[in-house]
Amino acid sequence: MTIDWWTLGIQAVNVVILIWLLARFFWRPVAAMIEQRRATAQQVLVEAETKRSLATDALAEIERTRAGFETEREAVIAAAQEAVEKARMALLASAEKEVAALKASARTAIEKERDAAEAAWAERANALAVEIARRLVARLDGPVVSAAFLDWLLQEIRLLPAPVRDAAALNGAILEATSAAAIGSADQERYRTLIGEAFGSGPQIAFKVDPTLIAGLELRGPHFVVANSWRADLAKILADLAHDKK
Repeated sequence: MTIDWWTLGIQAVNVVILIWLLARFFWRPVAAMIEQRRATAQQVLVEAETKRSLATDALAEIERTRAGFETEREAVIAAAQEAVEKARMALLASAEKEVAALKASARTAIEKERDAAEAAWAERANALAVEIARRLVARLDGPVVSAAFLDWLLQEIRLLPAPVRDAAALNGAILEATSAAAIGSADQERYRTLIGEAFGSGPQIAFKVDPTLIAGLELRGPHFVVANSWRADLAKILADLAHDKK
């Protein structure tokens, strides 16, 4: 086989020129395009990573916001529950006060009605006692009853302390003798004498009439009262009965 060196040299030159042309006009643009695409892809990757980071941050912020909302919701629910509980306690307290006020008002009303009823019965009892006493006195011998009350008056006078009896005739004091019925002039003088003897002095005595005494003879001085009548006895009896009821 014979080698044609000129042909081989020319082909080699053609290959070199082809390689130069390919490198000049094909590989460089392709490489530039590949590099550009690689850079674009890298930029896209960087932007994607940036967006992913932003999305992650946004998601974290959303989670924080949601957690804040949850905390706020729990705080709102707790505040609402506390407000409801306070309102419930206030309503209960108000209801208890109203119930207590109603009970107190009812108790006061009952006590007033009871007191009014007791007062009415006491008034009726007083009126009945006075009427009974009046009718009994009407059936008794007047002089005998007067003499009995006079004796009781004299006994009460003698039981008074000595300073009280001594003061009855001092400084021109006038004693007031009150009877249920009028006392005649002669009996007045006799009463003055007997009362003076009981005092151990001669006090001045003025006589008065008070039918509400029913029967009896009461004596009043500046510093003493001798309640010697059926009215006084009835008042004492009623007072004792009222005390016993308590």
